Amino acid sequence: MDVCAAAAAAAAQGPLVPLLLPHQRMAELQSDRSLGSGPPRGARRRHRRRRRRRNDKVDRISGLPDDMIREVLVRLRCTSSAARTSVLSSRWRGLWRHLPELSFREIPPDAIHAALAQVTRTELSLLDINVPECHKISSPGVASLLHAAARLAPVELSLIAWANGNGRGIAIEGPWPCFHRTTSIKLDMRNPDLYLTPSAPGAVFPVLERLSIAGCHFDTGALVRRCPCLRVLEVRNSGSLGTIMVHSPTIKELDVGGEGLEGINIVAPALKRFTMSSYKERGFNVSFSAPAVDNLSWHWCYSQNAGIGEMWRLRELNFWMEESICVLRLTIGTLSDWLVADRNLMQDVAQLPEFSVLELSLATYDHIYGAIVLNILEGCTSVKRLKVDILCSLANECSPNCPCDEPQDWRTQSISLMALEEVEIKDFNRAGHEVDFLKLLFRCAPLMKMVTVRLSPKVSPSSRGCKKMYNFFKAYPSVKCYVYDFFGKQVLYA
Repeated sequence: MDVCAAAAAAAAQGPLVPLLLPHQRMAELQSDRSLGSGPPRGARRRHRRRRRRRNDKVDRISGLPDDMIREVLVRLRCTSSAARTSVLSSRWRGLWRHLPELSFREIPPDAIHAALAQVTRTELSLLDINVPECHKISSPGVASLLHAAARLAPVELSLIAWANGNGRGIAIEGPWPCFHRTTSIKLDMRNPDLYLTPSAPGAVFPVLERLSIAGCHFDTGALVRRCPCLRVLEVRNSGSLGTIMVHSPTIKELDVGGEGLEGINIVAPALKRFTMSSYKERGFNVSFSAPAVDNLSWHWCYSQNAGIGEMWRLRELNFWMEESICVLRLTIGTLSDWLVADRNLMQDVAQLPEFSVLELSLATYDHIYGAIVLNILEGCTSVKRLKVDILCSLANECSPNCPCDEPQDWRTQSISLMALEEVEIKDFNRAGHEVDFLKLLFRCAPLMKMVTVRLSPKVSPSSRGCKKMYNFFKAYPSVKCYVYDFFGKQVLYA
């Protein structure tokens, strides 16, 4: 039985004892008369001791040790509930002020301030504050809560509040408190107009190891410099993230998410894991130095402002590590309204760390894709494995003089792909330009080892286009060429 169950049992047992005594006494008297003689002398002594214990009306809850009572209150995980337990026993009144862990949820800010002022401990293990949305607080109110929290020196601090703002930007200024014992801080201000601007003399976090900030702006570079022991940093924002700067010799995990990421500047020799996700409307700059990283995952969604040529636009960019190998996946589609891109997507690709696997998801709508893939490969000559996934195929021919086929001499061009060893094409439609693309790859990659072609559901393995591809494969016996139908069954063409 745990401490809470024991306390509940004691509370239940205490009030019931006096109510049972008259009935028990009546039964004992009747039993004595029926027997005609009393119990032995030793039995009578034991009987009297039990009767005295039953007549003892001491409050069982009040008899619990203070340490056990505090343990019960801590397990409630709610300071308000802990304070209300005083109805059980007068001894419990005010004990919440001595608890090592305090949690204030769905309580107005004024009540939180009043409660914090009554806390007698000068050092807490946990302080958890969650201000409800119906009680939005100003930036001075946020600063006041931070100062009140620092006075209690919590090891772990969590502050979630709906900071009040008017859309013009508000700031928490002035000297920040020093959290000299705090190893973990979570701040969620739920207001993208809020700026955390700690002044130069304050805001020192000498032992802080974990920091999570969401729903507000702050200077990552300035804040990280004040955390000499920081190991984990999480940044979440619904507004503009700006540029994330992290120069730290200790940080091992970095998680960034939100909109409007303009760039990253990372110098972290101990960094092991880096996760990043953002929606982009403008270009970004990447400066990344983390030689020890072995878990990498970046994801960007684009607003069709980066592309190649007149019609191809970048929709998503994913970059991750897979068994120490870096993989880049580009999701590219066509535009129907021919919006002009403000930059070439290869400008973004060129800033990424070196990768050896390239995956292209092309929403072609039956447009010719050989020229755009060749353009991308010109900037990715170190790729060892190429995967092309054809999406949104309509089995139609694109219009004559379509810009998708420009430059028209792409079939005869030649680039050096000395590192390329494996190629996979999914949803192959056996069109003439697709066979031309395969021929181009074989010509540019003399060290090719394996080619895998997976046919579209609309393509028969016995079609004329497929037969032309089979004959071409036979001309390269040193390359392992595999063809599979839509259901995954291998096509034997030899």
